[in-house]
Amino acid sequence: MAGKFVTSVGKDGKHYFVLKAGNGETILQSQGYAAPKSCANGIESVRKNSQDPKRFEKKTATNGKFFFTLNATNGQIIGKSQMYKTEKGRNNGIDSVGRNAPDAPVVEAKT
Repeated sequence: MAGKFVTSVGKDGKHYFVLKAGNGETILQSQGYAAPKSCANGIESVRKNSQDPKRFEKKTATNGKFFFTLNATNGQIIGKSQMYKTEKGRNNGIDSVGRNAPDAPVVEAKT
């Protein structure tokens, strides 16, 4: 089963997307966007930048868990991962974004 981008509107009125792996796990979530077009541009940026390993920044949270961000060429964060217990889990998440993002369809969240 392939991954997908799921878009939604938050309680704050902003537009968000998450990239879900084929198993339904969220592997990347976006910032809030003021307009649907901006959210769609964010998705396209994930598709493009996810193919360049240099765009991923591996990080460690203050609680010792691991996560990553996907950054645009200008350094702006496009998306952030969930927290992982291990570095290996984080690295698998990065690989999953690279595999799923390019061809993932975009669907609206069910309300």
